[in-house]
Amino acid sequence: MTKTQVREVGLSENKVRNGEKPRSQASRDAPMDLDLPPAPPTPEMAAYLDKCREKIGFVPNVLAAYAHDMAKLEAFVAFYNDLMLAPSPLGKLEREMIAVVVSAENRCFYCVAAHGAAVRQLSGDPILGELLATNWRAADLSPRHRAMLGFAETMTRASHTIEAADRQALRDAGFDDRGIWDIAAVASFFNMSNRMASAVDMRPNDAYHAQAR
Repeated sequence: MTKTQVREVGLSENKVRNGEKPRSQASRDAPMDLDLPPAPPTPEMAAYLDKCREKIGFVPNVLAAYAHDMAKLEAFVAFYNDLMLAPSPLGKLEREMIAVVVSAENRCFYCVAAHGAAVRQLSGDPILGELLATNWRAADLSPRHRAMLGFAETMTRASHTIEAADRQALRDAGFDDRGIWDIAAVASFFNMSNRMASAVDMRPNDAYHAQAR
């Protein structure tokens, strides 16, 4: 270890002893590592961002990241809301569970943190979000949810290997064909979002980490 490294370690130890916690590199003010200034919001998007502040207390960094281009932000919001909030054979918790499992497979820090918080809130179970993010097979899940998450994981790892038997396994677990479409659509969306978040080093809002603990 060099003298500089020794000095840095000593400074860190002093901070801990003095009650100052070392700051994680995960936290920063900018929503991503690209310097793209926000565009003037359309009235619709201004109202939507205000609604976010009113309902959850902050604007999610993913929206702040997309806000450099209102057309892209509007498209992202419309698609996300349709997939995650609109009527579906899948419950809201089920859709969030898919988001976490896909994001964990892709090692997407942003989406694991944000959607892990949603799983905790919707399930009332502070452990479930972490289990899904670490090893969903260790969770006490119903056969329906095991089939759903296994399909989403296969889509993420090797979508080209999916065949009729995989879709039939979902039917056997109780999903109709619209439900199978929605599982595939949610998993596909988060595979895209994960890759975008990783590419631009998008970081979750600090508030997510403490939600529903």
